[in-house]
Amino acid sequence: WLKWYTQQTVMSMALVRTLRVARPALRYTAPRLFSTYYTKTHEWFKVEDGVGTLGITDYAQDQLGEVVYADLPSEGQSVQSGSTIVSLESVKAVGEVYAPVDGEVVGVNEALGDEPGLVNSAAQEGGWLCKIKVTGDLPSSLMDQAAYDKLLKESSE
Repeated sequence: WLKWYTQQTVMSMALVRTLRVARPALRYTAPRLFSTYYTKTHEWFKVEDGVGTLGITDYAQDQLGEVVYADLPSEGQSVQSGSTIVSLESVKAVGEVYAPVDGEVVGVNEALGDEPGLVNSAAQEGGWLCKIKVTGDLPSSLMDQAAYDKLLKESSE
């Protein structure tokens, strides 16, 4: 009996080792449904299904100060990459926000009319400015999170 048990145990252990080596990794990588890009002028742009949501980064809102008014574009307005699309008035100054892509404005954050301070309190969430339907390719000047973080680090030195 002991010999039979030992053989079964050894075979079971060998089978387990074989399965560990032979089975494919059980990791599932979901397709990327959206991508967030950043500009050198401190805007963020989250693209999902050809429509991008535009806002300013936390760094930009900190530099601007308390936002008291947001002059938003009109829906249907065509925009060109690099052109001023939004003006943000703060206690300190007026800041311009530039379109990161060519496209058409398909939505604006109406909540900023009553509560422009959302740009400060939730710069990269509820403080978004407008949505742009992208026409053409995304400019190569857009940065990913790592490149933007590097830009911030270099500018602080």
